[in-house]
Amino acid sequence: MPVETREAPRPGPVRLDGRFGHLEKLEAGHAGALWEAVKGDEALWTYMGYGPFADAAAFSAWVAQRAALADPYAYAVIDAAGRAVGIVTLMEIRPAMRVIEVGNIVYAPALQHTPLATEVQYLLARHVFETLGYRRYEWKCNALNAPSRRAAERFGFTFEGVFRAHMIVKGRNRDTAWYAMLDAEWPARKVAFERWLAPENFDAQGRQRTRLSVMNQAQAVENGVRLRRASLAELPEIAAFTLAAFQAFDPLTRRQAKVIADNYDMLLRENEVWVVEGEHGLDAALGLVVGRDVELMVTAVASGAQARGLTEALLNFAEHRTRALGLSVLRVLVNKNLARQTEWYGRRGFQRLDIVDPREEVIHMAKTLD
Repeated sequence: MPVETREAPRPGPVRLDGRFGHLEKLEAGHAGALWEAVKGDEALWTYMGYGPFADAAAFSAWVAQRAALADPYAYAVIDAAGRAVGIVTLMEIRPAMRVIEVGNIVYAPALQHTPLATEVQYLLARHVFETLGYRRYEWKCNALNAPSRRAAERFGFTFEGVFRAHMIVKGRNRDTAWYAMLDAEWPARKVAFERWLAPENFDAQGRQRTRLSVMNQAQAVENGVRLRRASLAELPEIAAFTLAAFQAFDPLTRRQAKVIADNYDMLLRENEVWVVEGEHGLDAALGLVVGRDVELMVTAVASGAQARGLTEALLNFAEHRTRALGLSVLRVLVNKNLARQTEWYGRRGFQRLDIVDPREEVIHMAKTLD
């Protein structure tokens, strides 16, 4: 596949502001506050190539050394009170390939398991993809580091494998687990981050309502059918598949399918598209618009796969996905000329809504989930 060959700029001394804190270039002057935040917690350094540190002087010398490097390029995590509580680093920087890694992450106990801990990853990923223009964003960790591996998956990185005997760290072998996020995947990951960070995702006690790992779910099995979350890179294939799947319907339905196909860019960037793969390409596609409710925007099944119960599986998955996202209403628009389809949804608990729609050819239906 052809790709732009321009180089990406290297990271620089920017300030990245969020709702819970900000990132700024790591400086030697951050050492005092960072030491107070991390001292005494030797477990922070278990999988690092450095640390723990004997005292404040040794730690300050290390911070000064890190702050002077161009690769890795380190940022300090600053909380809402203005205290330095962590370090994140962009490293293995390859501008010509537009590939970069996030690593050497040090989160003080006061930062761990907080909204800022997640917001930091959002701010840095957004900067990498949208400002610097990198196309591949990597996360690597010791294969034994279970918390880091869970974090990578929670943030939306895809596991790519383990490099055996990849490094020697502190005199011990290190097998390295590789994860990555691509520029075509970033729009969906960005939406997940922003939905998770939104004020409405937290209750009065500051507890999350829906987990980020749920928002970033990439695979599922429903009624024995394997579904996979699609990315923006698959837009042409999915749009063509949808148009082909609706060729057997009447002209009005085919026109509606064309509208849906033309809007797949929005679906893939801002919502969710799930696909079922067959032996010779796609067997089914499901488009979900996520807001206060979930709208089932498209259910497309290949003509040769309709006997496999895929439509039923897609609907069941849509209901389970709606519940998992913490929502309770699943909506669908049905072509008024498709009486059998309207009856089918009715048998599955959908009620017709009394909504006046300028698109006179559609019927609004909804199901409230338990």
